[in-house]
Amino acid sequence: MREIFAGLPWWVKWVAVPVIALVVFGSVIATVVGFVIGLLFKLLIFVALVGGLVYIVRKFVSSSSSRGDW
Repeated sequence: MREIFAGLPWWVKWVAVPVIALVVFGSVIATVVGFVIGLLFKLLIFVALVGGLVYIVRKFVSSSSSRGDW
C-alpha cells in the first residue's frame, strides 16, 4: 500500500483520497454521528428528568415531615 501512495503527488494523498472517502462513506459517518448526538440528547433529558423527580420528591417529603411535627 505504501508503494502505491509513495509515487503520488501530495494533493492526491491529502485532498483527493479523503474527499473520495467522505463521498463513499459520508452517509455512514452522518448516520453514526446523528445516532451518537441523539443518544447524548436522550441521556441529557433522562438525567434532567430524574434530577427533577428527585428534587420534587425530596422537597415534598421534607415539607410533609415538617408539617407532621406539629
